[in-house]
Amino acid sequence: MTITRVGIRMMVTTSSSSPTEATPDLVQMGFSDEMFATLVDMGFSVEMIARAIQENGPNAETSVIIDTISKYTSNSEASSSKSKAIDHFLGMGFGEEEVIKAIHEHGEENMEQILNALLPGVVSEAQKLPVVKEEDDINWSESDDEIDYSSLMISDDEKDPDSSLKNDNRLRSLVKMGFSQLDASLALERCGENVSIDELTDFICAAQMAREFKEFYADPEEQKPRHDVKKRRVEIKREPRASTDDEPVRLPNPMIGFGLPNEPGLITHRSLPEIVKGPPYFYYENVALAPKGVWETISRHLYDIPPEFVDSKYLCAAARKRGYVHNLPISNRYQLQPPPKYTIHEAFPLTKRWWPTWDSRTKLNCILTCTASAKLTNRIRLALEAHPGEPPKHIKKYVIDQCRKWNLVWVGKNKAAPLEPDEMENLLGFPRNHTRGGGISRTERFKSLGNSFQVDTVAYHLSVLKDMFPKGINVLSLFTGIGGGEVALHRLQIPMKTVVSVEKTEVNRNILKDFWEQTNQKGILVELDDVEELSNNKIEELMEQFGGFDLVIGGSPCNNLAGGNRVSRSGLVGEQSSLFFEYCRILEVVREKTARMRRS
Repeated sequence: MTITRVGIRMMVTTSSSSPTEATPDLVQMGFSDEMFATLVDMGFSVEMIARAIQENGPNAETSVIIDTISKYTSNSEASSSKSKAIDHFLGMGFGEEEVIKAIHEHGEENMEQILNALLPGVVSEAQKLPVVKEEDDINWSESDDEIDYSSLMISDDEKDPDSSLKNDNRLRSLVKMGFSQLDASLALERCGENVSIDELTDFICAAQMAREFKEFYADPEEQKPRHDVKKRRVEIKREPRASTDDEPVRLPNPMIGFGLPNEPGLITHRSLPEIVKGPPYFYYENVALAPKGVWETISRHLYDIPPEFVDSKYLCAAARKRGYVHNLPISNRYQLQPPPKYTIHEAFPLTKRWWPTWDSRTKLNCILTCTASAKLTNRIRLALEAHPGEPPKHIKKYVIDQCRKWNLVWVGKNKAAPLEPDEMENLLGFPRNHTRGGGISRTERFKSLGNSFQVDTVAYHLSVLKDMFPKGINVLSLFTGIGGGEVALHRLQIPMKTVVSVEKTEVNRNILKDFWEQTNQKGILVELDDVEELSNNKIEELMEQFGGFDLVIGGSPCNNLAGGNRVSRSGLVGEQSSLFFEYCRILEVVREKTARMRRS
């Protein structure tokens, strides 16, 4: 039913404490029926809407009204934090009396201590372990995961253990992440109450992508006339915004780039600036969930090419949300053979025997540079052993939350364990033992793998090069870690005549060198340990020596960009992520030198 101006007068008059003042303002000063109806549709109460309109005036923008209503909600949240904590633990299956007692003893903010206090019914006092915050053991500045986005974004598709505590703060959280009040409110209204923060951001970004990057996300329904009254009311007219560096990242949903292998709906043509059509080809990868403005800056510096966003969970058994800016053709792509394993049980069949029926995971989260501690896995074992058979609801929730967060797999009865380096190699598409040996420690293996390419995804994109370079390819590899690009080309059976690799970490250089020797490559490998060695003159000398470069492949170290990085998440101005601008410098020199070589 359409909300008319008379309806607004009646609703506000009924709800307002001073209707004689509120009603004339709304009707006579022209507050929009459409705006009021939209606010009602978003789920805001008539009382709050009327109060916000009175405070700001009927001519205020809708976003201002929403902001004011959010402040009312925020002010009321502090007084209800204890009740939220009670509701949280009641929802996990604990009794009300013991929950209230535990909260009184530990304070409503100390959720971990409250849970530990409630576990004597699950684990005996003698077995109970001290409170352990796994995050304290992590050097987040070295993590390339997406487990947290500005302390709010959770890992990929999985639900945060404390998501029920964040539900009431989701609107404010989305605004802090850079989304407008209006976009955030519409996402909450459309997606419902039980979705996670990352699903909401995907929804918002998909809508923004549909408006601005139509080649990535096109809705066939857009071309049809709209007759639904409610939809028309929700679609608010907005002034066009100029694109700035502060724009939030726009991610398609689903994150499948130009399509998946062996699936319908592939995009086989895109518009590229004329200046970048054809070789030399370039390919640049970075984390998809980067801070505001990062992807806009990357695209602007790479000839205004929009990124192709892909989550590797559609190509293997683990998620890895990445964006790729490149000038490669997109038709006639093909997948590596044999294809990767798509589910956890396919990748690790021995785990199936021990996998609980109540653990419904089929995919793992993003591969991290760190692993769960022995204390955590022992704590899980003790909690499950205390309940033979199927554990209670709250124990299952706790265990699954930790398994999702840390990519734990079941290796025995009640035994959840972190992935081993060789298992990570498998998930990321590297050959077995790619990072093993040569004095490389287990910790260094985890770090190198966590910051690497997902080979199957990259190979799918690079597969178009095979027919173009049947006699081999010259590659300039910049900051790519343990050689994910080189492994992809090798698995595609594209001969590498020359690879000039710039990689600061000695461990990674040694891994690439070992791979080159063990796979009996016939070409030349040149390894440089500092980008400063690659001056403009040096680039031209190398190009004259080897006949130019056909592919410039790179990826910034993600210390300053990763979603889980709470220490030095400084975007493209970070010490290592700023190497992106070195990538741009080097690429431009290669392109200019190539043009001169062709003319001569």
